[in-house]
Amino acid sequence: MNILYTILLYLIQPLVWFRLLWRSRKAPDYRKRWLERYGFCKNKVKSGGILVHAVSVGETLAAIPLIKTLQKQYPQLPITVTTMTPTGSKQVKTLLKDSVSHVYLPYDLPCSIHRFLKAVKPKLVIIMETELWPNLISQCHNKKIPLIIANARLSERSANRYHKLGKAISKLLTKISTVAAQNEQDGERFLSLGLPKEHLTVTGSIKFDIELTDKQSLAQLKQQWQLNRPVLIAASTHSGEDEIILSAFQRLLKNHSNLLLILVPRHPERFKTVEELISDNKLNYIKRSTKQIPTDQTQVILGDTMGELLELYGLANIAFVGGSLIEHGGHNPLEPALHHIPIISGKYFFNFKVICEQLIEANGMLICDSTADSLYSTVNSLLNDDNRCQQMGENAYQVLKRNQGALNRLLKVIHHYLEPYKDNL
Repeated sequence: MNILYTILLYLIQPLVWFRLLWRSRKAPDYRKRWLERYGFCKNKVKSGGILVHAVSVGETLAAIPLIKTLQKQYPQLPITVTTMTPTGSKQVKTLLKDSVSHVYLPYDLPCSIHRFLKAVKPKLVIIMETELWPNLISQCHNKKIPLIIANARLSERSANRYHKLGKAISKLLTKISTVAAQNEQDGERFLSLGLPKEHLTVTGSIKFDIELTDKQSLAQLKQQWQLNRPVLIAASTHSGEDEIILSAFQRLLKNHSNLLLILVPRHPERFKTVEELISDNKLNYIKRSTKQIPTDQTQVILGDTMGELLELYGLANIAFVGGSLIEHGGHNPLEPALHHIPIISGKYFFNFKVICEQLIEANGMLICDSTADSLYSTVNSLLNDDNRCQQMGENAYQVLKRNQGALNRLLKVIHHYLEPYKDNL
C-alpha cells in the first residue's frame, strides 16, 4: 500500500501545484515558500530539538500552551513548529514570534521527508490531533525518532474510512510511539484500527487547558472601547454562514437597536468578501485592523486580524461559533467558555462532538438550525433574559474547569521520551 500511495503522491504533484496557485488568487501567501513544502529548510531551523506539527489554525492554537511549557521545561532544546497553511503559519509567527523555528511540513514524499528530517534532526516529533502521514511515520520509526500523536481525535466517520485500508493502517499504527487520545471513544477507535494497546494513553483534550495569556491587552481594549451595550460575536465563520448571520442581525436590530456584532471570518482570504457583504447590508462598520474605536453608531466590527480572537470573545455577551451552520464540523467552543459567556452553535459540530455534548448537557450551549430565523430566535431569547445569559455562561465555564489537566498528563508522556536528554539540559 505504501508504494502505491507514494507513487500516486508523486504523480499528483502537478495538481498540487495547480491547487496552490488557485488558492493564491485570494491568499497570495500560497505562492510563497514552495521549497519548504519539499523539505528544503536547512538554514531555517535549529536542529536537534523537538518538532511540533499543527496543520492549521485550530491545531496551532491548541498547541501554544504545550509549546510554551516545553520551552520553560526544556530551555536548551530548540523547537521547530510546522504547519501546512499560511493562516497556521501566521498564528505561529504572531503568537510565538522568534522563540521557535517555523517552516511548512513538507509533502509526504520520501525524498522530501528524508531531506526535512536530516535538517531538523528531531529528538521527538509531536503531531497535533490526527495527521497520519505514512512516509513521515515510517521514516521516524526507521530512524528511531519517537513520534507522538497528541490530543488525538478520530471520528467515527474517519475511522470507517481508515478501516477500508485493512492491514495497511494497522501496520502503520504500530510504528507510532504513543497515541495520546482526547477521550475513551477516540482511543477505542484507534485500537479497532490496530493500534497496539500499549501504544495508547487517554490524556483528555488539552483544549480544556486554554488560558488568556495577555489579560492586560484585553483590559486595555475594554477601557478603550467602553462598550456599554450588548455584544454578539460570530467567530470563525465560513462561506455561506455570514449571509445567515447578517440577515439574523438585521432582524435583531429591530428589537435591540444598540446591539453590536463582532464578525470574525476564519480565513484571511475571506476578509474582503465579508466586508463587501457587510457593506451590501448597509451596516455601519469598522475594521479591527484600522485600530478605530467603535462609536455608538458602529453596528459591526469586522475582525480582520490574526491572533486576537480569544481577546475579542472577552468583549462579548453572547458567542456564536462558526463552521457549524455548514457541514464543516465547527470550531473550538471552549474559547468563549473561558469568558463565561453563553455559546451558540449550528448543528454541524462533529469536529468537537464530545466537548459540545458536554456543554449542551450542562446548559452552556444552544443549538440552532442553519437558517437566519433560527439564529435570530436563539440570540433574541438570550438578549431578553440576562439571568439566563449569565447562568449559561457560568455553566460553560464550569465544563471547561472540570475537564482541565490534560496538558499535564500529556507532558508526562512527553517527558518519558525526553528523559535520556535531561542530563544534557
